[in-house]
Amino acid sequence: MSREAYQIPTAQGNAGAGGAGAGAGGAGGGLAARGAFDVDVGQTMNYICGDCGFKFALRRSDTIRCKECGCRILYKERTKRMVQFEAR
Repeated sequence: MSREAYQIPTAQGNAGAGGAGAGAGGAGGGLAARGAFDVDVGQTMNYICGDCGFKFALRRSDTIRCKECGCRILYKERTKRMVQFEAR
């Protein structure tokens, strides 16, 4: 199987719809494959500015810059989900 023909498995039931769209667009096949990664295009990630400490949300297409001071050093906000590591 070639790299271009590979379809990324999804947890959603509409995986067949993505496969049909990828084959239809010849040159657009790369865009359809990239679209598989962009499942959460509208979803935002929360960041904290490294300079002023302002908390804000950014989407994938937004510029990496604080909306208050313009600083380009951003930290991802820590997840609220419990993370547990096993130590030896």
